[in-house]
Amino acid sequence: MSQLRLKGMTWSHPRGYDPMVACSADWLEKTGVEIEWDKRSLQDFESFPVEELARQYDLIVIDHPHVGQITAEGCLAPLDLPERAAAFADLAAGSVGASFPSYNWQGRQWAFPIDAATQVLAYRPDLIAIAPTRWDEVVDLARAGLVLLPLRPPHSLMTLFTLTGNLGHPCAVERDRPFVDTEAATLALEMIRELAALIDPACLTMDPIAVLDRMGERHSPIAVSPLIYGYVSYSLDGFRDRRIAFTNMAVAGKGGRVGSALGGTGIAVSALSKEREAAIDFAYWIAGGAVQSDRYWRSGGQPGHAAGWENAEANAATLDFYRATRATLEGAWLRPRHNGYMPFQEAASHIVNDAVTGAISLRTAIDRLNDGFRASFRD
Repeated sequence: MSQLRLKGMTWSHPRGYDPMVACSADWLEKTGVEIEWDKRSLQDFESFPVEELARQYDLIVIDHPHVGQITAEGCLAPLDLPERAAAFADLAAGSVGASFPSYNWQGRQWAFPIDAATQVLAYRPDLIAIAPTRWDEVVDLARAGLVLLPLRPPHSLMTLFTLTGNLGHPCAVERDRPFVDTEAATLALEMIRELAALIDPACLTMDPIAVLDRMGERHSPIAVSPLIYGYVSYSLDGFRDRRIAFTNMAVAGKGGRVGSALGGTGIAVSALSKEREAAIDFAYWIAGGAVQSDRYWRSGGQPGHAAGWENAEANAATLDFYRATRATLEGAWLRPRHNGYMPFQEAASHIVNDAVTGAISLRTAIDRLNDGFRASFRD
């Protein structure tokens, strides 16, 4: 019988759930503290009110665009504690790209990265020998029926983010300028529209998991998804019928592999937890390099710490997933995080899809994006 029991909430994919259960088993053996994990769908993960979760759970896996809303609601406990300064500095030093600072808001740290991701390129190495490195090569493959692109909200907006960033005009994160540059956004929307016209219209209802599941089918003709969040699970032997490799994004601009919309997840502690210190102990431990470079990835996780990304065994087991996508992650762009951003993200994704399908003009879409962003700030 354990001395203490905590409850945690994560997301319902093996990459999000399995490592939490496995690491919690180690934690129980190490400390006597038991952690019971529940899970929610990817769509709920991106939209479910964190305030409600904070009332039910001690530990919550979040994504960084929520931090402005979460802090305004007082849901989470800050993790930058003076008595843990050395351990905090070690975690910060292990950041991959902007993963660690993505959870820092208004001078406090609200979560630690345990999973680092950004939009990269997925391909079937058994179907194409060399992955495309330029966007025009992707379009050629789409004409041959070899491409899918997840465009279910919010992923259509993530693709706009990545393309405008790669074209040298990233979207705004503050209200002091228009959300999108008209010229860059027009070009990016035209690029998405061109590709969408060449691929299965079902992409408008597909998230990255749906696309990767389709790609991993034994007889699937789909060889490439050009902008998709990296999912290390699909590169593991036996996860699906066919293995999927991941590599750096195919570039559209002249600045190299920059501008990809940062994703990933972080471990946060509820401000309402009655066992806050015990929960914080676990958050520091599971986010650390020793766990991330060993038990975490071995149990199906995608580490948020550089020690995991640099682990030779982790790369050998995953078709070099980490080495092959690291440059894109290091050059990734950090989304807006202000209070009010999350409802805007949902609305903006549908505006993008309306533009892609021709339901509205590109000019109308750009005006609505800029107006909606300006109106989204609540503080």
